[in-house]
Amino acid sequence: MTGRIRVAVVQGTGLVNSPQQNLDRLASRAQEARAQGADLLVTPELYVSGYAPSLVHTTDGAAQRRQLADIAVSAGLAIVGSTVEHDRDRHYISASFFDRDGGELTRYRKQHLFGAAEKGAFDAGEEAPAVVPFNGVNVALGICFDIEFPEFVRAAALAGAELLCVPTAVPLRAGGQTDAHPFDTRLVPAMVVPTRALESQLFIAYANHAGPDFAGLSTVADPYGRRLAAAGDDAALIVADIAVATVRQARRDTGYLSTFVHSSPFKHSAASAHPQ
Repeated sequence: MTGRIRVAVVQGTGLVNSPQQNLDRLASRAQEARAQGADLLVTPELYVSGYAPSLVHTTDGAAQRRQLADIAVSAGLAIVGSTVEHDRDRHYISASFFDRDGGELTRYRKQHLFGAAEKGAFDAGEEAPAVVPFNGVNVALGICFDIEFPEFVRAAALAGAELLCVPTAVPLRAGGQTDAHPFDTRLVPAMVVPTRALESQLFIAYANHAGPDFAGLSTVADPYGRRLAAAGDDAALIVADIAVATVRQARRDTGYLSTFVHSSPFKHSAASAHPQ
């Protein structure tokens, strides 16, 4: 019960429908992370199957989850990995948290599906992520688009999470002022993730696929909105130390959670609701 974790984040692009090759790469990265003293390794969304919703959603990831558990045991560190999960006729994008003994501490189903491809292939999860202890740190899971909603991160923090692990697959869309799609997706890891960590006062470990097709910029952000470690565009392994003491200090410094108003402070009049 140390209250400290050295977390590693893998940035790399999973090859579509090449799970064994992806698992072999991940096993190597897990060994590398452990050699750097990591206790926990966070991997991208659907890394093992490859991120291509319409092509991979029909294969349940049960065998892949068993192999992820085996990698955790072999490397001697915990792993957060994302797989396809089937439950009767429903298909989910899920994330599992395996401890160093291969036990699955928790599994979470993505609630916020992004775009037509995901919505056409998968069902949205309906349950909030569980908060589980690991090395004295309370850990919860999110997946990709989830973190772009401040309410999701705030709910995890209010439930007790001190570290949010987020497997991600954000495609690269480099928008510009004259572009038909001006939103630059690199802003999500560069700006949104540290902001979520700051406003909800917890650590976030965010693992994205690499360029050129994905936005990269995987990051570990702290409760002060600082990026403790960040990748570039290419495949990478980043490592950062997190501590519960930092979470507690940040929450004393600003009190965003303790002063949170659950009901809206705004009053709506008929005039303001229907401006002329």
